Amino acid sequence: MLRVIGPSGGTGTVHDGGGHPERPARIDAVMAGVAEVARTLGSDFELLPAAAADPAALSRVHAPAYLQRLEEFCRSGGGKLDLDTFARPDSWQAALLSAGAGLQAVDVLRRSGEGTAFVATRPPGHHALAEHSMGFCLLNNIAVSAAALVEAGERVLVVDWDVHHGNGTQALFWDDPSVLYVSTHQAPLYPGTGAADEVGGAGARGLTVNVPLPAGATGDVVRRALDEVAGPVIEDFGPTWVLVSAGFDAHRADPLAGLALSSGDFAALARMVAGYAPRPGRLVLFLEGGYDLAALQESVAATLGALAGVPRTDSTEAPTSGGAGEEAVHAAAQARRQALARP
Repeated sequence: MLRVIGPSGGTGTVHDGGGHPERPARIDAVMAGVAEVARTLGSDFELLPAAAADPAALSRVHAPAYLQRLEEFCRSGGGKLDLDTFARPDSWQAALLSAGAGLQAVDVLRRSGEGTAFVATRPPGHHALAEHSMGFCLLNNIAVSAAALVEAGERVLVVDWDVHHGNGTQALFWDDPSVLYVSTHQAPLYPGTGAADEVGGAGARGLTVNVPLPAGATGDVVRRALDEVAGPVIEDFGPTWVLVSAGFDAHRADPLAGLALSSGDFAALARMVAGYAPRPGRLVLFLEGGYDLAALQESVAATLGALAGVPRTDSTEAPTSGGAGEEAVHAAAQARRQALARP
């Protein structure tokens, strides 16, 4: 069973920054990819409209003063929050829906005990910090859901395969022993965090795993990073839920970065990450980046098709291999070992 939490109607001009790359058309592309998979699933597919998160859920990860400031900024007309991040009068509601959709996904899976969920909303979230927005992100959607699960006594694995490091998610759970954060990302690249020797705070030492990769890295390198560097940590951690920051901007066609993945690589990553979940009904993917619309549509379709057991071999690009980055994986493993050896 595949459940998608997304827009209840057309995207229109919701949270529209004009020529900004994080634009409403991204959801149109995503939903076109969803539709390709939904056609083959019949009653095993469900599309649910997003519902807004409540203040208590947001306050688990965001400072109340920041939430109030952001809401007032949007209601007063919005504008630029920083060089990369904008808000408009409707952006506060869009952010509430984007954060709330993840909570819905968790609730639906918890009640059903089966299937997978995909949160197809914007703005994205993994750069948002406790007290300010950044990197196109207003609220940290995946962190809001992870924090709710932690409060319920769960052990949460967050896998972030977006091409940019999820500095906000890492910072929010830096010292939390109930959350394991794993990221593969291009480096050097915005936001400049995510070094391999960033391994977690005193209360969660070893529960941050970063594998920075060079431009040109292919899918086989990303999979090796997860298998060789993160795999043993994930096994020891024993997650009860798996949440994925599913950015598709590592695709070779994306205009904002330089990794060299294909849609087939995202399908392979999805199958790999699904294996980390302890049982069905414990995997939720959250849309993060992805700015080439054709690549975004195809990558979403490939990813969801793989998770739903309907691989699209006729149109999905083949997984990639042979690119740069093998040495980076070994270097990350060594840097991590050295960091953990330090008192």
